[in-house]
Amino acid sequence: MIAFLTGRLAFKAPTHLTLDVQGVGYEVHIPLSTYYALPNLDDVTALNIHTHLREDTIQLFGFLSQSEKESFLLLTSVSGIGPKLALSVLSSLPIADLVHAIRTEDVDKLATVPGIGRKSAGRIALELKDKVDRIHGIYPQAAAAEASDADGPYEDALSALINLGYRAQDAKEALHRVMKATAGSLALKELIREGLKELSRG
Repeated sequence: MIAFLTGRLAFKAPTHLTLDVQGVGYEVHIPLSTYYALPNLDDVTALNIHTHLREDTIQLFGFLSQSEKESFLLLTSVSGIGPKLALSVLSSLPIADLVHAIRTEDVDKLATVPGIGRKSAGRIALELKDKVDRIHGIYPQAAAAEASDADGPYEDALSALINLGYRAQDAKEALHRVMKATAGSLALKELIREGLKELSRG
């Protein structure tokens, strides 16, 4: 099973991308949340991967954050929810909104996802209510509380770096250095990219 891939981003579209890993191109299906956070073409990209095996094919589903992958796996554990519908959910609802909708059994919110009717929304709420902490638990509580005091791209960039496995304090220090050097003028994708560069320097 492929669980993780790092390679050159050779192609990207809202529904899938091609990752060049040492000359081998992997087609990976992605949610919009991952697509919007992707770097530029030819940049190195790391993806959390779920390998989906069927009788006639092997499909790869990729996510920039571990929380997206965990959410995807929980959604596909619901009866009647396959990989495509799970991607549709992640493309339509931020993870925080998804967690809140499941916890509060907000069927109307879940049913706004294309392809998810009220019956499927009800199953998601019912079957995942006791498991939803697996998603929420990926976000460190202290980091989330501190991030709530920040505004704009910084908060989202900090969350993205934490979800990629970096320590909250290291991520915050890296982002502060980037924002100081750029006078806070970077958009989210550039802020994440520059933050990763800072973290790679140690």
